[in-house]
Amino acid sequence: MKKILLSTLVASLLVSGSFAKETAAKGATVKQVNTIAVNNAKQDAKDHKAKLVQEAIDSLKYAHDALVSLNKKDTKSAKANIEKALGKLDVVLASEHAPKLLPVDNVITVQEFIGTSKDAKAAVTLAGVLLADGKVQAAREILLPLKSEIDVTVVNLPLATYPDALKLAAKYINDGEVEKAKAVLATALSTFVEVTTVAPIPLLKAADLIAAAAAIASEDTKQAKVYLSAAQEQLKLAEALGYVSKSDVTYKALDEAIDDIKDHIESKEIKAKFDALKAKLKDFTSKIFSSKEEAKKEAEKASKK
Repeated sequence: MKKILLSTLVASLLVSGSFAKETAAKGATVKQVNTIAVNNAKQDAKDHKAKLVQEAIDSLKYAHDALVSLNKKDTKSAKANIEKALGKLDVVLASEHAPKLLPVDNVITVQEFIGTSKDAKAAVTLAGVLLADGKVQAAREILLPLKSEIDVTVVNLPLATYPDALKLAAKYINDGEVEKAKAVLATALSTFVEVTTVAPIPLLKAADLIAAAAAIASEDTKQAKVYLSAAQEQLKLAEALGYVSKSDVTYKALDEAIDDIKDHIESKEIKAKFDALKAKLKDFTSKIFSSKEEAKKEAEKASKK
């Protein structure tokens, strides 16, 4: 399974804020702004789901029917279904820019951590103590809830291998090697590539809180500061949950930028400061998962030594 940052979703949310879809009333509580942020992010995730390729879905159905036919020892029907399965992909395969992966299913999963940054830090510390004491399963139970993100998983048919598998199955049928044909079809029907895209909820909340603060900064500085402080808490939570980045921007830089805005919220340059903060947050978020992938690769290298 491959994981990537949900660039289209995160970018759209951080450029304008999911706050731009459903906006909280002026004077709304931090909790209300956060609820709207999550609801908007969920809707945005649904809107950005991959368009399923019907030809690929139909092809899988015919491939399945071919396997059923082989189990009934009906090789004539099996060959006909394999031809139909390949035929469904003719248009896609003929394209000069044929994609490597054909989406056949979408799954959206939301897991939100209900707690503060202090709660998350305490849980991480406790898990560390348990691991040091060899209590791996107990530590695992502590660590499992330490995730707050919206995941969109797209199940894809690999175009690089699937058609060849169908052709090989047809060859085996023609050669009278039915069992081999059944094995190839079974493998083809169970070989998919899952691409999971990730949107960290604390960062989405922080973006909305910052957008909310910017919207009322000129008329209600007190409430704007409340939103900004809440955004700082969400950034601390994101850090505690391990959503790190290789961006030049750090959590400390973001925190300092928010402090600067709170200190100069009545200045003439406040809009420019908000714009700069949003840009920093966007840059920071866009590089989160690349650093995760690199950390994973380093861990894999270390385990092989």
